[in-house]
Amino acid sequence: MVSLPLTLMGARGRTSRSILAGAGVALVALGTAVAWVEMGRAGELRRSRAARNRQLVGLGTRMGSAWARHRARRLFASAERRDELDLEFQLTTAEQVTEELGHMKGAMMKIGQMASYLDTGLPDHVRAALSQLQQDAPPMAPDLVDEMIRSELGAVPADLFDQWDPVPLASASIGQVHRAVTREGQAVAVKVQYPGVAEAIAADLGNADLIFGALSSMFPGLDTDAVIVELRERLTEELDYDIEAENQRGFAARFRGHPVIHVPEVIGDYCTARVLTTELVVGTRFEEVVETWSAAERNLAAETLYRFAFGSIYRLQAFNGDPHPGNYLFHGDGRVSFLDFGLVKRFTDAETDQFGRLIETMVLEHDPAAFREIIEGLALLDPGLDASDDEVVAYFRHFYEFVLHKGVTTISPEYAAEGVKKIFDTSGPHAQIQKAANVPPSFVVLQRINLGLISLFADLGATADWRAIAEELWPFVHRAPVSDIGHRIEHWRQQSDLVPEPQGL
Repeated sequence: MVSLPLTLMGARGRTSRSILAGAGVALVALGTAVAWVEMGRAGELRRSRAARNRQLVGLGTRMGSAWARHRARRLFASAERRDELDLEFQLTTAEQVTEELGHMKGAMMKIGQMASYLDTGLPDHVRAALSQLQQDAPPMAPDLVDEMIRSELGAVPADLFDQWDPVPLASASIGQVHRAVTREGQAVAVKVQYPGVAEAIAADLGNADLIFGALSSMFPGLDTDAVIVELRERLTEELDYDIEAENQRGFAARFRGHPVIHVPEVIGDYCTARVLTTELVVGTRFEEVVETWSAAERNLAAETLYRFAFGSIYRLQAFNGDPHPGNYLFHGDGRVSFLDFGLVKRFTDAETDQFGRLIETMVLEHDPAAFREIIEGLALLDPGLDASDDEVVAYFRHFYEFVLHKGVTTISPEYAAEGVKKIFDTSGPHAQIQKAANVPPSFVVLQRINLGLISLFADLGATADWRAIAEELWPFVHRAPVSDIGHRIEHWRQQSDLVPEPQGL
């Protein structure tokens, strides 16, 4: 099991369209929990570990019973009727899973969100049902919102704001967002944390030892204790909106006036540890971009996502670690607003230097021995592994494939799906390396690139000269701009008060 933050990978294979894909929706959600117990959020919900486990067991039992009934109905049906029954079962199953995970919130809802855009064969109609969890999950009751606002800000929304929309703009896994207008006349987005979220997260992570124990049996090289510690630390930070506000202020200051990257300003007078208020942003959602925008516009959007994610790692020594579709709003011509800064991983100089050395030895110098020495030093791979340097590079080179070569490349669904197989499918020729690989703490949150961001690029059909753009961002190359966006950024940088670098971001 491995994570490499310096290239791209993900999952969006359109492989099997069989009934097994539809029947396995619940298993996809639960299986993702085994692979990635990362975040959790809650509303008016069951908070104890036992109660939440009972919810999952109940869901699994209902899905199993429904599958048995479906198989019986299918047994004597014609081929045409079987197709109809299969479609009906897939839709019903997906809707039931979506509803249950949406009400649970917590880590389980995050799993459903990930399943909606991280798949290797779910039918489109099943993904569409799960995608409701990205922004349109079941909301809190209005009286709960009023009580949370009153307890945090001293008055109910109607008394605090000139205008308040009780219908949430978005309902996600840690809280929900409402439109409002301040007494000063500013349109704002108010994020209100679900009551009981901390308890729900604690309950969901109560199974972490068991879950990661199962993972360690599959991947003996994985240091599960270190992974669990890192996840708990990041989760604790994400629950504190004061920390998120500070993160967002930092990113907003860095990108204020930027030609394609926009981070909403924080409105501090309306913020606490459980309420976060920012300027309101209106834009196009990711699914509409995928479905209706031209290839040229999609490519510009993808380039901005790429520059933000990877440029932040190299230039700001930080990564905003929740790259799911609901956290972006698109405005055309490459302009993107970035939302949700609750999970930000920061890196030391030594860590980013090592990230750079990985790129240099794999991409620029083609030095297998040096590359292996670095990944062993980073605890990504057991030094005692009985494999040649060339075998190690043959496994890892997939994650660098689209920047290994100069010229225009498309990040395809097939490429993205292959990346997930490289992590989890140990039936291939590199099983020995996969089982010996590790995810050290500095790489844990960066798995969201591997298990998220690149899935979005695949959906967009992202096409560009990624090597050239990467060389703009890599501080050890510092290439001049090659794309229109790159030239716009360079012009802005020269006209602003920024010091000569960072470039390309």
